[in-house]
Amino acid sequence: MVDIRRLDSSNPAFHEQLDQLLAWEQDAGVQLEQTVRDILAAIRSRGDAALLEYTNRFDRMQAASVAELEIDAGRIQQAFKAIPSLQREALEVAAARIRDYAERQKLESWSYSEPDGTLLGQQVTPLDRAGLYVPGGKAAYPSSVLMNAIPAKVAGVGELIMVVPTPDGVVNELVLAAAAVAGVDRVFAIGGAQAVAALAFGTETIPRVDKIVGPGNAYVATAKGMVFGQVGIDMIAGPSEILVICDGRTDADWIAMDLFSQAEHDEDAQSILLSPDAAFLDRVVASIEKQLPQMERADIIRASLEARGALIQVRDLDEAVEIANRIAPEHLELSVEDPQQMAPRIRHAGAIFMGRHTAEAVGDYCAGPNHVLPTSRTARFSSPLGVYDFQKRSSLIFCSAAGAANLGGPAATLARGEGLTAHALSAEYRIPKQ
Repeated sequence: MVDIRRLDSSNPAFHEQLDQLLAWEQDAGVQLEQTVRDILAAIRSRGDAALLEYTNRFDRMQAASVAELEIDAGRIQQAFKAIPSLQREALEVAAARIRDYAERQKLESWSYSEPDGTLLGQQVTPLDRAGLYVPGGKAAYPSSVLMNAIPAKVAGVGELIMVVPTPDGVVNELVLAAAAVAGVDRVFAIGGAQAVAALAFGTETIPRVDKIVGPGNAYVATAKGMVFGQVGIDMIAGPSEILVICDGRTDADWIAMDLFSQAEHDEDAQSILLSPDAAFLDRVVASIEKQLPQMERADIIRASLEARGALIQVRDLDEAVEIANRIAPEHLELSVEDPQQMAPRIRHAGAIFMGRHTAEAVGDYCAGPNHVLPTSRTARFSSPLGVYDFQKRSSLIFCSAAGAANLGGPAATLARGEGLTAHALSAEYRIPKQ
């Protein structure tokens, strides 16, 4: 029996119960934070030497130099050719769809001219260099390679450097194949906080990047948070989340499996279902009990559902939308008759999956939109990873002589109001003397 919460929005204590359900705070712990600080300091001061020590110790490697840890382009292409054809085709399909979607996100430069000849505008340029962290070991995340690398390449990033730990020297072929498909420029077999530090500060072998993207464990997430400011980062991701709004007419087995699809990530993942139909919620509970024993990660799913999952009965679908906006989920499924009518009312969600036939899982791999999404309610103020995250915007201002005369007066007045005389004179010097 899975002991998953059943909540009712009509209960006077509901909002307090919902807050408790959503509460999650990533606490790295004092010892972990100090360990990461030490690693960052060592890489910053000793470069390759420290990076080599940490990599050989933590990943049980025996490299003689950091240069040995670079995986050459030929080896990457070999991995792509060697994987089974079905996997190769799946990677190519996913990459093509992600690239097509990303191409539509590109920001363009623009400008306009005013009657006096003044030109104003915006110049868009790509980052020079970006770093991509990919988890290693037994788990394989080729989808993360595609989702993080392809938008960077579409944006025009000059060089994309991927780091991936290879404990005991074991290289994941599918991850390397994804790097080949995505067009990653260089790959290094390093991981952990030391890899983040190398990308952020640069070493003798690994060049410093402008932005670091990609998921990782607590050490990686903590390191990314600490180097932010030295470099840009995508986000500090919390546990994966799914919220399903269902009118009660979708197959209960489908919805139960959708809840499983996030719960199987880890025990902290969150799966929530909102429905006005109490009988449907009962059917989903029955389906959970029926299908859970068949799952390879049944223990993780059970722990996740019992710790952070919930089935919530709402008054109607309008209230479901209100609650969804309060939750601001990473993934939101609208499993209803008319999802396109409901979607415009959703203000806060990382990705919206519309209709009964749209499984969140297709978004994880091959639909096209990015699967790097805001978690832990940060969808209230942030967005999915995209091409725009690898582009910068510079303002363009060109003053003609007439424009300088027109703008100099207001600028000088405001500058003197702030007590900044040099500012005022700088503008006034360009105003023709009468």
